Amino acid sequence: MNVSSTETQQYRAEPDSAWHPVLWCCRVVGREESQSAWRLALKHNHHGNSKQHANPGQGHGSGGEGKDRHLHNPIEDRLIPLEPLDLGKVRSIDDLVRAMSKTAFTGRQLGEAADVLEAMALDEDAFIVMTLAGAMTVAKQGLIVTELIDRGIVNAIVSTGALMAHGLVEATGRAHFRANPEVSDEELYEQGYNRVYDTLEPEQNLDDVEEVMSAVLEAWDHNEVMCSYKLNHAIGEYLAKRDRGQRGILKSAYEQGVPVFVPAFSDSELGLDTALNNRFRESTGRHKIRFDPFEDLEHFAATLLRQKKLGIFTIGGGVPRNWSQQFGPFIELRHRRLGEKVPLKRYHYGLRICPEPVYWGGLSGSPYSEAISWGKFVPPSEGGKFGEVFVDATVGLPIIVAAVIERLDKAKKGGSGRRGAKAAARK
Repeated sequence: MNVSSTETQQYRAEPDSAWHPVLWCCRVVGREESQSAWRLALKHNHHGNSKQHANPGQGHGSGGEGKDRHLHNPIEDRLIPLEPLDLGKVRSIDDLVRAMSKTAFTGRQLGEAADVLEAMALDEDAFIVMTLAGAMTVAKQGLIVTELIDRGIVNAIVSTGALMAHGLVEATGRAHFRANPEVSDEELYEQGYNRVYDTLEPEQNLDDVEEVMSAVLEAWDHNEVMCSYKLNHAIGEYLAKRDRGQRGILKSAYEQGVPVFVPAFSDSELGLDTALNNRFRESTGRHKIRFDPFEDLEHFAATLLRQKKLGIFTIGGGVPRNWSQQFGPFIELRHRRLGEKVPLKRYHYGLRICPEPVYWGGLSGSPYSEAISWGKFVPPSEGGKFGEVFVDATVGLPIIVAAVIERLDKAKKGGSGRRGAKAAARK
């Protein structure tokens, strides 16, 4: 039976009208009879004389064929099920973070990162190095670092010099301010306001920081070789003795015996102030201060060699991260090239908060798995534990640290001990 093109259009134009299934089938067969034979062959798995299908066991996948799969049961495979984030059950920051760890994507990363930081904090054998890059003190995150120092969670700091310098602004009672997007950078320059994205650092703040630096530098004995951790210790001591009720990283670091290293020292306000002081000393006929960055490296390495286990908590990346992570290769080279009898130590724990992707090739975005190949970290198969969160640190750091502090305080109230004192190991 044939169906005219007019009738075909009528069926298509009137989908709601009554139609006869047999008539429809006859129309299709009448128009394309060859398709029926093809469908029949397909139903019975007869694919013609194609040689690539003659023997399914040979050349499997060469033509893009799929597989006759055996579907697994996720429960039998012991897969971990995700859970909906129920805000009705959230009563604290820790509740929220624990719930996020059972979700997906960056939320899960953040939740798992809190677990890593908690593990580091509870491990009494772990010595934790915190590395800081970016404008974290300008972004008002300095007291979070201070809290980690005061609680004994962080045992050493490796930072950019700019981050420490801007942190001194708060220690001197000064402030940073919101930038007005309607004011041009040319106007800001003329007015003495240095812009850091959406925040302003008045130049007057840095002049106040220089007064602190000048007092410390003028008191420095030129016979004492300077390095960054010694200078930061002296700055912290100066602030502690002139306590105005202000909290700060360097003040807490001095009080808790936590060394603060600045590997790229000259690339900062602190470095420029030291250079200016040396020029002033020279112009007045005095000896200049000698600065040796290798004293930082040796003291950092000696400190870490005394520890049983090592952990690193990284904000951003850059020089502070790489300088801290090169400890493992430095010790290996001393052993392999110089024959020194030193233990080949690597970091057991690693936690980093940084939004930079790996494919740009920079160190800031490189994953811990890559660092394992350099001998910097203990692989998970040997007990290494790592967390990586690809998010702005001004978002991730407060949430993660607040959640972990809640856990530690709860554990303390419950009577379970936390970290033992490691003051002797730090010094």
